[in-house]
Amino acid sequence: MPKILSVGTSIPKHTIKQDTAVEFANELFEESFKDISRLLTVFQNGQIEKRHFVKDLEWFREPHSFEERNNLYIEESVSYGVRAITACLENPILLPKKIDYEEIEAIFYISTTGMATPSIEARIMNILPFSPYTKRIPIWGLGCAGGAAGLSRAFEYCKAFSKSKVLVLCVELCSLTFQKNDRSKSNLIGTSLFADGICCVLVAGDDVTVNTDRSYPHILGSQSTLMKDSEEVMGWEIKNEGLYVVFSRDIPSIITEWLSPNVQHFLKEYHLATEDIEHFILHPGGKKVLDAYIDCLEIHESKLKISFEVLKQFGNMSSATVLFVLKEMMEKEAKKEDIGLVGALGPGFCSEMLLLKWE
Repeated sequence: MPKILSVGTSIPKHTIKQDTAVEFANELFEESFKDISRLLTVFQNGQIEKRHFVKDLEWFREPHSFEERNNLYIEESVSYGVRAITACLENPILLPKKIDYEEIEAIFYISTTGMATPSIEARIMNILPFSPYTKRIPIWGLGCAGGAAGLSRAFEYCKAFSKSKVLVLCVELCSLTFQKNDRSKSNLIGTSLFADGICCVLVAGDDVTVNTDRSYPHILGSQSTLMKDSEEVMGWEIKNEGLYVVFSRDIPSIITEWLSPNVQHFLKEYHLATEDIEHFILHPGGKKVLDAYIDCLEIHESKLKISFEVLKQFGNMSSATVLFVLKEMMEKEAKKEDIGLVGALGPGFCSEMLLLKWE
């Protein structure tokens, strides 16, 4: 089975502590909501301590056109994407030696927070010495599910081409979608949660050998699931000024009711149950989302320790977040034969899952 060999991240340079974000939100929203003090408790209750943005907080006090923000998305995505790819291919903890750029057969580029044609991975290929014959597969619009979906598509590619090495690059600059004049509760919730994050994963086929005693997670299979007629749960409303967040308050309850049967259906194919899973690599969409995972899957909070820690240190970075969890899990080195479940939820409403086994 194809295996995950390495993960690399790139952290935006501006660190915003949650206390500072609360003050900013209070200035912005206090005239729009009579109960602003009560609503702002979502910042403290979300268990996020800090987040990282590509621009400092002062930048967000001024209005910016859709064109300006998208041009900035392109510029920063290329810059941080280069760093994440390099960190992945040169990860000294996970790889016995560096991987050459020319060894990469395909790049899956995942994003939902900006647009570019030519797409970002093409622009990166003009900076890093990839082969000009590298296949490019940009995927847009999967939101928080995109990181797990990118892994699934890379798994399928490597299953078909067993000698291949491919990259999954997630770049999400959520902060650049911020709408200063949007006084909706969805925007308030989004302001409390979302952050910028960039992550790259190296996936390789069966016939790729690595000279090390380290165990790597092999991908046994994947499952994509769409909840019909659920377009209004989360996503973007696209207007002249840019992307406006759609974020239903019912997401935690939807997860509680829908996710468990979905997981059981997936695991049943492999004659497994949730009790057989040692490592839950789940997208930390927010504190309430993590609580919903615990309730519906009937697992102890300790099983989501890394997801809680990533949320605490980085916030919700959309598609990249689950890959940050994966990186922490891999660098701790699981035991041989351990089973892991990767999962993320996104607009559609949908879920993406992968089953891993360390070998």
